[in-house]
Amino acid sequence: MITLTTYRWVPDFAAPLMRALRVRWALEEAGLPYKVRTLALGPDQKSPAHLARQPFGQAPAIEDGDLVLFESGAIALHVAKGSEALLPRDPAGRARAVGWLFAALNTVEYPVQELAVIDLFHAGEAWAGERRPQVETVLRERLAMLQAALGGREYLEGRFTVGDLMMADVLRILRHTDILDAFPALKAYRERCEARPAFRRALQAQLEGFAAAA
Repeated sequence: MITLTTYRWVPDFAAPLMRALRVRWALEEAGLPYKVRTLALGPDQKSPAHLARQPFGQAPAIEDGDLVLFESGAIALHVAKGSEALLPRDPAGRARAVGWLFAALNTVEYPVQELAVIDLFHAGEAWAGERRPQVETVLRERLAMLQAALGGREYLEGRFTVGDLMMADVLRILRHTDILDAFPALKAYRERCEARPAFRRALQAQLEGFAAAA
């Protein structure tokens, strides 16, 4: 059985967005059982045992038999490779789905995350007032391109894949803003992904775990 290592508790604003959710969601979509190991923020993160799992002292990480793996994107892809629910059988379809996973992490998440850091941690600082409009301009350009690529389809490749899982979770980081209101197809896409039963189970498990530790 896969063991997921995640944090025991995070602040309320971070609880729905903590990246272990991507792993839980992938496991739920694939129908794979898993157990959870938690660690506290602080000294636990730098313990030799955890650094052997995650060399930067972060979370999530998994152990799957002899395989120890960190980074949510790599873990989601590992899970997806064994599940037709997350990757189609045909090689071209699989390659395109993986391409969308990397697009989510490399092309879209970068400006999304920078905007979130400004808004949630530095909103009152002078430099933030100068930097935020620049970041938002880049982000809106990327979102416009993403919406054009999605077109009228329900999912990026017509059916749900690990690429949609990652892209939707990146878009969830924008929930503290109204930016997606200008991109109705993307907003509906995110909501469609969030309505999936596997996502709801994963989110409930993550929030219940944090609540129990609070």
